[in-house]
Amino acid sequence: MIAALERKDVDAAVELMTDDVEYDNVPMGAVHGRDAVRAALTPFLARCAGVEWQVLHQVEQGDVVMNERVDRFEMPGGWVGIQVAGLFVVRDGRIALWRDYFDLAAASAALAG
Repeated sequence: MIAALERKDVDAAVELMTDDVEYDNVPMGAVHGRDAVRAALTPFLARCAGVEWQVLHQVEQGDVVMNERVDRFEMPGGWVGIQVAGLFVVRDGRIALWRDYFDLAAASAALAG
């Protein structure tokens, strides 16, 4: 999924999710279902010339994966990095829950340039 998002291929990323996936950007709120995830990601990624997720640490146990990342986005003013802690729950080989925790004020200021 990370590789698909780095390619800005939202359709490929969403195909790796369950039909009833919950995508929760904790400070912004959750959306449910593949179409809602696609609608949330597409306009944002369209604004970016490039996307990189630098996974600093990652652990998994059973169907749960957690990582600490720096999500980098190439915006018109240059690259912006946002520190993120992510939680993924996998069901039947697909992502059923994707929850990201980050500082909304810091991310908004960075993305505003």
